Amino acid sequence: MQKNALITGANRGVGLALVKAYLSAGWRVFACCRHIADAAELRQLQANNTSLTLHQLDVTDYQAVTALSQEMADVTLDLLINNAGYYGPKGYGFGNTDIDEWRKVLEINTIAPLKLAEAFYPQLLANQPGTIANLSSKVGSMTENTSGGGYIYRSSKAALNSVAKSLSNDLSPQGIISVALHPGWVQTEMGGPNAKITASESAQGLKAVIDCLTLERSGGFYNYDGSVIPW
Repeated sequence: MQKNALITGANRGVGLALVKAYLSAGWRVFACCRHIADAAELRQLQANNTSLTLHQLDVTDYQAVTALSQEMADVTLDLLINNAGYYGPKGYGFGNTDIDEWRKVLEINTIAPLKLAEAFYPQLLANQPGTIANLSSKVGSMTENTSGGGYIYRSSKAALNSVAKSLSNDLSPQGIISVALHPGWVQTEMGGPNAKITASESAQGLKAVIDCLTLERSGGFYNYDGSVIPW
């Protein structure tokens, strides 16, 4: 039986690579992005693959999130990947934090993933309970923070880790797994050209980690290579 995955932020980078990885593995993929018209590679993929469905979605438009869930009411989801993210400003220091940008980053990186989990809870619960994979970052780890700075992005990912853990505590009794995942330092628009791995390498690693998840591993924070990241 074909498995189903919903992936946000699917138009480029790790999100697009995840779409390709799951399609290659025989999954049916529901790919979400803000502007389908600008997602040429994603549209080309759809043209050649009947297992790919595209949905235009701003993850912070919660009415649209609810509407999409209602549209997909008959779909049983094996996997929700909360991949859509926003870094915010770079290069600022203490004393120069842009409050409006901070709110925007928190909205996209922390609040939206929880609202998506709430909206698609029925689909994740249906038939065989599914998995919520939240794309976090190692910079959200308190233990790993030895350099300071990065207040906006760090705090959004630390908060997302808390969301992932609470989701695990609340939903594990119903068989739903929730984890936080670090994709690695990836050669994307966000990661920059000096990053160590490609989006494809990250996606393949993340998929391997997700494939091996069990209820016992729910609530964890894992690197794309499967290693545990300290909180």
